[in-house]
Amino acid sequence: MDDLPDASQPPRIRAPRATRKWTPAPPKSAKGIALLAILVVVGLIAAGLATADAVREGLASIGVDSPLATAGLFAVVAGFLVVFVPAFQGFFGAVKADRLAATDVAEARAETAAAREHSWVAIGYAAAAAIVLFFGLFLVANEVAVGRTFFDLSLIFETFHLVGAAFWINVEIFVIAEILVLIWGLLIAVARLAPGRAGAPVRLIATAYVDLFRGLPAIIAIYLVGFGLPLTDLPVLRDMSPTMFAILALTLTYGAYVSEVYRSGIESVHWSQTAAARSLGFSHTQTLRFVVVPQAVRRIIPPLLNDFISLQKDTALVSVIGTVDAFNQAKIIASNHFNLSSVTTVAVLFVLITIPQARLVDKLIERDQKRMRAGS
Repeated sequence: MDDLPDASQPPRIRAPRATRKWTPAPPKSAKGIALLAILVVVGLIAAGLATADAVREGLASIGVDSPLATAGLFAVVAGFLVVFVPAFQGFFGAVKADRLAATDVAEARAETAAAREHSWVAIGYAAAAAIVLFFGLFLVANEVAVGRTFFDLSLIFETFHLVGAAFWINVEIFVIAEILVLIWGLLIAVARLAPGRAGAPVRLIATAYVDLFRGLPAIIAIYLVGFGLPLTDLPVLRDMSPTMFAILALTLTYGAYVSEVYRSGIESVHWSQTAAARSLGFSHTQTLRFVVVPQAVRRIIPPLLNDFISLQKDTALVSVIGTVDAFNQAKIIASNHFNLSSVTTVAVLFVLITIPQARLVDKLIERDQKRMRAGS
């Protein structure tokens, strides 16, 4: 009872502890990275001047010594001066941030982040420009040996009509093969999804085909089909041209890859769609045709286009069976002139038809991602 507090006494109120005022730490100065960016740009300009002089001497060694070419080279180097803009923005931003650090820490942090961003932008563009300079030096190395071997403009213009005419063979091959691959790949995918015990043998054969041709290099398949089937002397096969054998070989090879793309798209469709269709009385074939496959195709367009880009490039492999495509024609020209500029022409043609499709794939993927985010 003696330990109990006296009720007659007023309660004792404790004084609050003194609170320590918290202040944010000032940001670390960005002057170091800003000065580094300026030094990198200065080094870029020096390297650009040296490279322009080396390229000018290399062009002069092959008889190209015009004031216009020289002015163009040094104009490119002068264009590199633009990289000084973000470098100086980073430096002056770092100076401003250091001045604000004592009065407004929040503003100083924002200025420091912006200064670092500008500095890294300058360094990034300087690195890209340095790669361009290295490529220029590579072209004029050993008295423009590389440039004359791969980029002889006179030979390119002289033989472009031959290479361009042969390139239409490649276009014909991949256009027909792509249509056949779409059909053949879908049939294989449906066979791999054959239901029940009755479909087990079909699934086994389809799986064996896919495993075989996915593991077989395309050039070997083309060689076996292009040289092997004519040796059989069968009534239909012996009358086929090398172009038709090339289309057949590419269809068999890429049909295996595309079938897996189809199968993944079909299996990505929710099982409730199939259940709803079967509950309405649809057969397995009708369910695939009217419900599952249309939904699957919309989902697999980007990967299908990627496979078709690979198919277009692999049409150059048909030269192994004697088809006079663009690559084979370029090899003939190269052997006659001891120069590979015609092969460069083929490379440029393939790149020109591939890049738009690659950008289309990126757009389709971006659209699908936006649609998925909107739906979620």
